[in-house]
Amino acid sequence: MSQHKKTIDFGFSEVPLEEKVKKVKGVFDSVADNYDVMNDVMSLGIHRLWKRHTIELSGIRPGNAVLDLAGGTGDLTKEFAKRVGKTGRVVLADINESMVRVGRDRLINQGIAGNVDYTITNAEALGFPDNTFDLATIAFGLRNVTNKDKALEELYRVLKPGGQLMVLEFSKVTQPLLAKAYDFYSFNILPKMGKLIADDEASYQYLAESIRMHPDQETLKQMMLDAGFDKADYLNMSEGIVALHRGWKY
Repeated sequence: MSQHKKTIDFGFSEVPLEEKVKKVKGVFDSVADNYDVMNDVMSLGIHRLWKRHTIELSGIRPGNAVLDLAGGTGDLTKEFAKRVGKTGRVVLADINESMVRVGRDRLINQGIAGNVDYTITNAEALGFPDNTFDLATIAFGLRNVTNKDKALEELYRVLKPGGQLMVLEFSKVTQPLLAKAYDFYSFNILPKMGKLIADDEASYQYLAESIRMHPDQETLKQMMLDAGFDKADYLNMSEGIVALHRGWKY
């Protein structure tokens, strides 16, 4: 084995670059059926409010084309589909087939059909032409991408001029006491709840670790600018437990 082999973080572990995609896929294959429950556990239910706030700030209008990348089980897709109407289009895209399947079944069961497409794609090589979407979102997905810079460049590429990217992701807690409490919850309680709810302690442990390895607010803002975005800012929610980063393509 070559000693120059590139490695990347997988939670707190280092793994060969090409293995991370497989390992992350394994985590999400494992949690797909319990993904909504898992999000509720990880965020104490607040993820629904964070997502609602993201949708309110999106400025989405009837007729718009929206990419919901790492769309998971379709929380954002559902709301966007209602707002873009019959003349608009929402694409739920995810690298993980099991997640797309769960999302599609769930949305069809809720009567969301006709203006939603489903596709399996890698964030680092999006299968869409340049200048396709008015809005792109990636909620709780960027931290699982191996090459985040490449993914941000791809998201910039597929946005139309005037388009906006919204990245909703766990971030760095700004309040020291809350940060301590949140760390305790993440590393001591969360994996045990994962075992209890989904009999899957390891996946929840990875998810807690992946949050700590994700770039902080200022770093991610700079990464967006470096990827080509003409303007970027962020909004902390819940004292920085999550941050909503926004980037604009002019």
